[in-house]
Amino acid sequence: MMVQIREVLNRKDMENMFRFPIDLYRDCSLYVPVLIGDEMDTFNREKNGAYAYADSRLWTAWRDGKMVGRIGAILNRAANDKEGVRQLRFTRFDFIDDLEVSKALFDTAVSWARELGMNEMVGPLGFSNLDKQGMLVDGFDQMDMYITLYNYPYYVTHMEKLGLVKKWDWTETKIIMPAECPGKLARVADISEQRYGYSARKFSSMKEVRPYVREAMHIINSAFASLHGVVPLTDRQIDSLEHLIMLVGRPEYSLMVENRQGELVGFGFIAPSISRGIRAGKGRLGPLSALKVLGDLRDHRHIDFYMIGVRPGDQKKGVESIILREGINAIIAHGGIDCQTGPMLEDNANVQNIWKNFEHYCHRRRRCWTYTIPEI
Repeated sequence: MMVQIREVLNRKDMENMFRFPIDLYRDCSLYVPVLIGDEMDTFNREKNGAYAYADSRLWTAWRDGKMVGRIGAILNRAANDKEGVRQLRFTRFDFIDDLEVSKALFDTAVSWARELGMNEMVGPLGFSNLDKQGMLVDGFDQMDMYITLYNYPYYVTHMEKLGLVKKWDWTETKIIMPAECPGKLARVADISEQRYGYSARKFSSMKEVRPYVREAMHIINSAFASLHGVVPLTDRQIDSLEHLIMLVGRPEYSLMVENRQGELVGFGFIAPSISRGIRAGKGRLGPLSALKVLGDLRDHRHIDFYMIGVRPGDQKKGVESIILREGINAIIAHGGIDCQTGPMLEDNANVQNIWKNFEHYCHRRRRCWTYTIPEI
C-alpha cells in the first residue's frame, strides 16, 4: 500500500507524532526519549517564544493504518534575515528503514519550502541553537544525552539517497577525569584571576544560582551570535531554559565567573547524567521515572557538560580555564569518572581547544545536512 502523508492539525495528532520515535526505538537501549510534554510545549505557539520570529508545520506518514514516519519543518525568519538566505529547516525526521517513507516525508517538507520561496532545506535543526539538533553520523554505540538526539545508522544512508550532503558537523567529546586538575590549566586560571581580577562564585543552593541563570542566557546570546544559524533567545525561551536548569542543576556544578565589579563574565552548567532516568519514563515524567531521575542526580560518576559561555569582551583572557578548573575540581571531589560534552561545532576552535589539557576523545559526531531545492 502507498504511503499516506497527514498533516498534524490537533493535539491528538501531535501526541501521536511525538510518541512515534519512542515506539521506533523501543528495543534500542541507547536511545533517550524526548519528554512528550516538552515537545508539546515546543510546538505550542502560546508557550514557545520562538514563534515571534518563526513558523512551523508537522506531518506524519502512514501505511496500512500504522504510523511509519514523521517530519517537521521550521521557517526561522530571524536566522534567514541574519544570514541572507532562504532556508527551511527540517526537524523531527524519523522513519522506518524504507526509502519510500523517508522520501514521501521529505518531499512534503520540500513542497512547503517551494510555496514559501525557499531554495534550501537544512537540518535537522530546531527553533534555536539550544534545541536538540543534528543527525548522528558516528558513535551509534554510545548512549544518548538528554540534550541530544539518537538515530539509527540507516538514517545516514537515507539522507544520501535523498540527495542531501554535509553542511556542517558537531562533535561530542568524552573527557576522562584526572586524579587532580591539570597543572597547566590551574596555572592559567590563577594568572587570569590575578591579572584581570576574575573570581569564581560559590553557591550553597540552587536558590542562590537562580538570579545568575538569566544573565548566563544573555551571555549565550552575545557569545554565540556569530555561529551558524544562531539567533538571540527570546525572554520566553530563556524562561524555559531557566526552568530546565533549575530542575537538573546542582549548586556545586553551577560555574559562574565574575569580574571585579561583580558582573557575570562567564559560566558553565554541568550535572550528573539523567539519561537512564529519562529512559525509564518512556516519554513521560511520572512518579517512578522522576525517582529514577533523582537517583541519577545523586550519581556523580558520569557528568554531562551542558554548556559554557564567555562574554565576547572577556574571551581569551582565561575565563574558560577558571570555569573548567572549578568544574573539574567539583567532579573529582564527588568521585566523577568521566564527563561528556554536548554538541560543539567542529570549526569552533575556542570551544574545541578547551579540552587540550585532558585525556579526551570524540565519541559522537552529528551532522546538519543541506539540500538545494531544484527549480521547477
